Amino acid sequence: MLAPVFAQEKIPSSLDSNRHKKAMIADNPMQKPMNMMHQMGMPSAFSKNLPMNRNGSGTGWLPDASPMNGIMLHSDKWMYMLHGNLFLRYTNQNFNNTEKRNGDKIDAPNWFMFMGQRNVGKKGLFRFSTMLSLDPLTVGGAGYPLLFQTGETWKGNPLIDRQHPHDLFSELSVSYTQELSKKTDVFLYLGYPGEPALGPVAFMHRPSALANPDAPISHHWIDATHVTFGVATLGVRLDKFKIEGSSFTGKEPNENRYDFDKPRFDSYSGRLSFNPSENWALQVSQAFIKNPETVHAGNVNRTTASAIYSVLLDAKSSLNATVAWGRNAPDDEKASNAVLLEGEWQSGKTALYGRYDMVQKSGEELVLDQPLYMDRLFYMNALTLGMNYDLFDAGKLKIAGGGQFIFYKTNKDLESYYGKNPMGFELFLRLYPAKM
Repeated sequence: MLAPVFAQEKIPSSLDSNRHKKAMIADNPMQKPMNMMHQMGMPSAFSKNLPMNRNGSGTGWLPDASPMNGIMLHSDKWMYMLHGNLFLRYTNQNFNNTEKRNGDKIDAPNWFMFMGQRNVGKKGLFRFSTMLSLDPLTVGGAGYPLLFQTGETWKGNPLIDRQHPHDLFSELSVSYTQELSKKTDVFLYLGYPGEPALGPVAFMHRPSALANPDAPISHHWIDATHVTFGVATLGVRLDKFKIEGSSFTGKEPNENRYDFDKPRFDSYSGRLSFNPSENWALQVSQAFIKNPETVHAGNVNRTTASAIYSVLLDAKSSLNATVAWGRNAPDDEKASNAVLLEGEWQSGKTALYGRYDMVQKSGEELVLDQPLYMDRLFYMNALTLGMNYDLFDAGKLKIAGGGQFIFYKTNKDLESYYGKNPMGFELFLRLYPAKM
């Protein structure tokens, strides 16, 4: 029988309970939620000696001070967590240049996760994770409008100025961790699909991006491998450091968003992570990716570096930020770079967020019809400013209303395609679980 997770400590009376709580607050008025969670027996998915707040996507690390949204359940031997995000929204891209490349749509991007873990003896930890997305139904095969976004295909043609939908099965993974000491663990992660050890925690799981309905336009430079059909990762934690390596399938998911693509294990990556304190998660990673794109043959060497920061400002306020860099170096093409800056300040019912993307993309990737532009790299800049406000609660879920503006800037040579200073806006309702 499932029941909400609660502290295992037995407190004799309500009076003693209040004294216990007051003592905790007196000792540290800024007591971090993850410390309490760790005391209550809810460890990280990959270590019995780390807090659950460090869990990101795949095997990636977040700061221990990260806020955690979700619904916790437990049975005698298992602990479970439900998490997700759903936006019902209207988006309009390049509304000020309607005669140029543009698009608008009513849709509902979403994802949902169900995870469980249990102890195996005194030193072992087993975990499973599932992530599902109804994007194929609520967004459609052609994805949603997003200016300058590229990657993957629909009906054999490359998606341009659109973000592809996620697969119905975006993660089905298992992992096993063996504790060697309080500061040392070794783990094995298997996913079909899953996420290799490459890049920072994927955008939909970063606290700095949770309130934003859109994928970054730097997605395919920084964290696009988070849905990979065939992943095996072996890693070791050495106190504040983690070293891991993955073998995985390089090809990105095909257009059939309901099937399981063929696992190839033809690509590899390595990642070094370092959490110097509870507020920071740093990583550098390198990968060889074999033929990732369907319409652009060729291998890619990808390099990434990132820093994620989280801090609890007071009992109701937090600040979360990410800075990331990615570089794609194809076999026979110019290397291109991407830079991402994003942040979210949340206080009570209000969340203010922003994102800045800078990406280099070729004329071929943007499908420009001028031969001179095919091999040329163009700079794409996108600045997003937005707000969420919690309207009301529905049990352990929250319903928020929000909106955002996006300001774009690129080379003047592309004004014939996009017009001058393209802009976009979105209005949405958001359904998500409350903080634990």
